[in-house]
Amino acid sequence: MKLTFLGAADSVTGSRHLLDTGDKRLLLDCGLFQGYKMLRERNWAPMGVAPVSIDAVLLSHAHLDHSGYIPALVRQGFHGQIFSTGATRELCEVLLADSAHLQEEDARRANRIGSSRHEKALPLYTIKDAQRALAHFVGLPRDGRLKLGGSEIRFTPAGHLLGASSISIKSGGKTLVFSGDLGRSNDLLMPPPQPLEEADVLLIESTYGNRLHPAQDLEQALAQVVRRTLQRGGSLLLPSFAIGRAQVLLLVIQRLRAQGEIPADLPIYLDSPMAREATEITLKNGRLLRISAAELRRLTDGVHLVAKAPESMKLAAEVARRSAIVISASGMATGGRVLNYLRTLAPSARHHICFPGFQVGGTRGAKLIAGAREIKMQGEFVPVNAEISHLEGFSGHADADGLMAWMRGFRKPPSQVFVVHGEPEASDALRSRIQDELGWPVRVPQHGETVNL
Repeated sequence: MKLTFLGAADSVTGSRHLLDTGDKRLLLDCGLFQGYKMLRERNWAPMGVAPVSIDAVLLSHAHLDHSGYIPALVRQGFHGQIFSTGATRELCEVLLADSAHLQEEDARRANRIGSSRHEKALPLYTIKDAQRALAHFVGLPRDGRLKLGGSEIRFTPAGHLLGASSISIKSGGKTLVFSGDLGRSNDLLMPPPQPLEEADVLLIESTYGNRLHPAQDLEQALAQVVRRTLQRGGSLLLPSFAIGRAQVLLLVIQRLRAQGEIPADLPIYLDSPMAREATEITLKNGRLLRISAAELRRLTDGVHLVAKAPESMKLAAEVARRSAIVISASGMATGGRVLNYLRTLAPSARHHICFPGFQVGGTRGAKLIAGAREIKMQGEFVPVNAEISHLEGFSGHADADGLMAWMRGFRKPPSQVFVVHGEPEASDALRSRIQDELGWPVRVPQHGETVNL
């Protein structure tokens, strides 16, 4: 077997790992590069392998840094199958369409204001490309197992997000395990990741490889943020990932309202078409969650679901004048309707912008929590006087201790561990812990590197 690291080998985005088993070429994840411009430009570079030569994609979960390049892969000639859990496919239907829409909007805007280096800016892929890509998805058997050529493949629940899985591939007498993104043992919404016992080769994510989640009561932390903002008559903006994070925030807000920790009549808005659709998918897949059916039914009680773009624009101006909580995407403030609220709320010290999750370097969210006093949006600089905070404990990722605990579940050491999907500091910190505490052979691969297994 040969393994080529086509993404997420020196960064926390662009998850793409090509496994050549001898009779099949399997791509583990097919994600977009996000964050710094030098990383985003990789989305436009040749992938490093001809898409037509790939037999199948094995998709760990729906987040765009794992799935968002699929329409481009199909556009470039991939005609194989994409295997995922049913919930992942449902979420991809929403995510990929939205990503394509943003790609088209960015191209139109660049052409309108003349900001492209090219004669005509083009989208990486279109809505039609996303629709064609969905036709390649194939559902898994109930037990998550399938055979492709001489390979036996198993998808195992990984927590983190609806449908998220770790993927095991047994071929030629060796077993490769790709962790995917691992969830937390105490996640508010998702069950903990299921342990695995055997791997000859392990690809382990390292998003939080150098960090521990703060030991804080998240419900009380958010309640304090809300009360502090209301005391000065402001509104709270929660830039949120539309899938997973928005639903956790709704859960916590409903609990706080029920407990009287925040005013029951405080207006709550969910302004993200994708988050609205993801919430509907969440309601349908309650069996995959750790909360009760009663709490699930109350998730959107009293929440105003903002539908149309004109309504969103009007609301952004209104919440600048009166107190409210707004949940809007994108979670790193890289695009979407959240920018309307940033533009109207950021200049005033009355308001509060709270990021409830990890921020990739180079994004607006990362710049804001680092202390930026102005941000650039669509060619304009907006002053930042609002309070900025970061509730990192809402992350759906296992932290460094959680990753180590999951790996300790293996009955014997893998012959090789590759640390992927992390910023360089995070990946190297996890590599060091694996080497020092477990004594396993481990290293951080380089982007584009091929290894023989």
